[in-house]
Parts: sequence; structure tokens; C-alpha cells
Amino acid sequence: MSNLTEGAARNYPTVDYDQHARTCPPDDFWGQVKRTVRGKAVPDEHIDMIVDAIHAQLAPQRHDVLLDLACGNGALSQRFFDHCAQLVGVDISEYLIDVANRHFARPPQISFVARGAAEYLREEMAPERFTKVLCYGSFAYFPADDAHAALQLLHDRFINVDTIFIGNLPDRDRAEAFYAARTPEPGELDDHCAQIGIWRSREAFAEMAATTGWSARFSTMPSSFFSVHYRYDAVLRRSASRDATMDEK
Repeated sequence: MSNLTEGAARNYPTVDYDQHARTCPPDDFWGQVKRTVRGKAVPDEHIDMIVDAIHAQLAPQRHDVLLDLACGNGALSQRFFDHCAQLVGVDISEYLIDVANRHFARPPQISFVARGAAEYLREEMAPERFTKVLCYGSFAYFPADDAHAALQLLHDRFINVDTIFIGNLPDRDRAEAFYAARTPEPGELDDHCAQIGIWRSREAFAEMAATTGWSARFSTMPSSFFSVHYRYDAVLRRSASRDATMDEK
């Protein structure tokens, strides 16, 4: 999960996952990463939907080495331990990584690192070992420059990565479904520090992906999923053509 950077005062809700996690009980794993609705952890069946979507779209195999970017406390990562050869989880929050290491690490197969996503991608000493990448519910909180840099670094340095799953992205074309009670403040939808982070349309996301060498395919969660009305998922694969973009229902 990405933390806030200091800046001008904002007259809309913001979020700092590191500070928020420190206010939660040490075993409230979903609360710590705000996988919640109205302050309560989402039901188990919704977590199962997330896991099922990742399996369907990322399709981790026993030989894969999986990189989980902005992994939070590892509560979601651990659902894939038995479906890959190795997993490395990376998160900017030292507190959340401490939780991950205390509860979920199984070195050397499963390890967690406290580092910002773009920083880690620049500094990883053996990027060629990774084959697939997961980033669920966190990409919208990357600063815009870091989001672009992350995709570019994955393309240029992580040469054996063939698939990236980026889940739970806020859809700018459907922002009114979330902001039904008020109008977003100026700049709110473009602020990675805001409550939901940066909102991007599918078209804008596909364009960003294409400029970094990836083709994008989009999908949505089942109709009963708690945030389906304003979010989508993206699967990225190395581009054969910069116009290769498609949707799934």
C-alpha cells in the first residue's frame, strides 16, 4: 500500500495506509488494509471472489515466481503460496511488512520487503527470476509518475514477466456511482493521496500501458461484488501491437 506524501491541505478525505494499520488490532488483517465496507471487513465470500478472479486472470502455476506489488500485510498474498514456486511481497509500509513477516513469511519461498514499488523495481538484483506480477487494490495510490515508471520498469527489467494482474482500479467513467452523495472536489480524482486514489478510465489506463509496452485486457467482478459498480480489473501482457486492447464482460 502506498503512503501519503506531504503537500497542500486538501478539503476531501485522504488515506495513509501505514498510519491506519497502526490503529487496527494486530490480527485484523483485512481492516489493516481497508478491505472493508463502512468500516467492517468484507465478507469471506468477497475475498473468495478476489482470489478466484486472480486465479482466472493471472493463472499462477507451480513453476511461477510471483511478485506482489503493494502487498500490504500479506493477507491476500498468502492465498497463493501453494500455487507458485516463490512469492515476494513488496510494500512501502514498514508496519504492514512487519505484520506480513510475523504471520505469513516462509523464507526462502515466501518473503516480504519494505520498499516503494518503483524503488524496488529499479533496485531488484535478479528481476529475471519473476514470471508474473500481482497488484491488487493499490495501483491507484501510486503517484502518477511512479505508476508509469512501475509499468516501464516491469517491461524493461523484468524480462520474463509475461502477465500482470492489476485489480480493483477505480473507473473514472463511473466515478458518479461512488460519489452519489457529493461532487468530487477539484483535483480529487487525480490525487493519489485521496480516499480512492487516482481514477482512470479504461481508455486512459490502456494508453498508459501501451506507452510502456503492454497491451491491456479489462474485466469486471461478478455483479454481487461490493465495489463492482465503480471498479474494473486489468490484465497486461507484452505488446505485439500498441493497439491491442479488449474488454471482457
